[in-house]
Amino acid sequence: MQAEVNIGMVGHVDHGKTSLTKALTGKWTDTHSEELKRGITIKIGYADTAFYRCEKCSPDAYGISEKCEKCKGPATLLRNVSFLDAPGHETLMTTTIAASSILDGALLVIAANEKCPQPQSLEHLMVLDILGIKNIVVVQNKIDLVPAEKAVENYKQIKEFLKGSVAENAPIIPISANYKSNIDILIKAIEEHIKTPKRDASAAPKMYIARSFDINKPGTAIAKLAGGVLGGSLMQGELSVGDSLEIRPGISKKSKDKETIEPIIVKISALAAGSSAAKTAKPGGLIGIGTHLDPALTKSDSLTGNLVGKPGTLPPVLSEISLEYTLLKREGFDNPALKMGEPLVVSVGTATTIGVIVKLKGSSVFLKLKRAICAEKKSRVAICRRMGQRWRLAGFGKLN
Repeated sequence: MQAEVNIGMVGHVDHGKTSLTKALTGKWTDTHSEELKRGITIKIGYADTAFYRCEKCSPDAYGISEKCEKCKGPATLLRNVSFLDAPGHETLMTTTIAASSILDGALLVIAANEKCPQPQSLEHLMVLDILGIKNIVVVQNKIDLVPAEKAVENYKQIKEFLKGSVAENAPIIPISANYKSNIDILIKAIEEHIKTPKRDASAAPKMYIARSFDINKPGTAIAKLAGGVLGGSLMQGELSVGDSLEIRPGISKKSKDKETIEPIIVKISALAAGSSAAKTAKPGGLIGIGTHLDPALTKSDSLTGNLVGKPGTLPPVLSEISLEYTLLKREGFDNPALKMGEPLVVSVGTATTIGVIVKLKGSSVFLKLKRAICAEKKSRVAICRRMGQRWRLAGFGKLN
């Protein structure tokens, strides 16, 4: 059964987002060798789960099992949910911004054993605000590592931190992800505060590619090679096996004189929701699209940031963009006015690219992009600029 809502795990590095994802889904989302070696999330991880409630033991008998943990009787399925585990490390903020663009809600994870707010707690909350994600549950994790009075002090710090933000009235749920303490109360809060949004299944399908893969193991015989796989979330419309798809901007092709970008036309060979095969995919939740594309085109997330839809229905490809922008007031570093020729990292949908400022006029900035994007007018944009040796979240805007 396909998930119907996407929920993000956001927050400071090492505050327990991946551990919480495992507690809620049973899956450890850090699977890449570099992630395992460094102990942090680098790429967007994702996992599906189902929420259940025991009617006999209600109101708080929530869980992720078909059997109630209290009475061992059957539990009622509430809905299937997709979780996206976003990197918390500051240098990976653009990945987090890309993940946020396909979220319906978020869990803001804050560790009880560190002072609040930590730098990325602040930045991730700003990203949620910029991208208009209002359905938020705050998770006070690692309560097992502090005495009760410290947990209360940390709770007060969290309340103060949230004042004036999009999450000011969000519930704060104390948990221990490692010991699965209070997970039932957290699921109840998710069910009450992160509802499944209304989606238009009759509209032309549109999906942001969040991941792309080569699923073939080294040494696979040529006759047994599988085509490239696209991962993402349908924002509207439906897709079925056998449908033709257009992928924009597509791939770049170089000739002697110039480089051009050509969209890709491909048919869907398979669909998957979670670990289950499907014939049709609907809006909501994360899906995988099997294709006959050369896996060299999809390996290592090389198609991440592209937009997918029926041929002829997607917005134009843009190599130059105009933004109405606002700079953020940031504590800890200056955020002066933009200047001509300055490079910016802009994130639109799941696409992240570098743009160079070629014109400034009032609150509008005109950028020439290093890599073209496919995006609709009025799309929300997050802006990062170089501060010292780092790219830092500096502003937001909308495409003109």
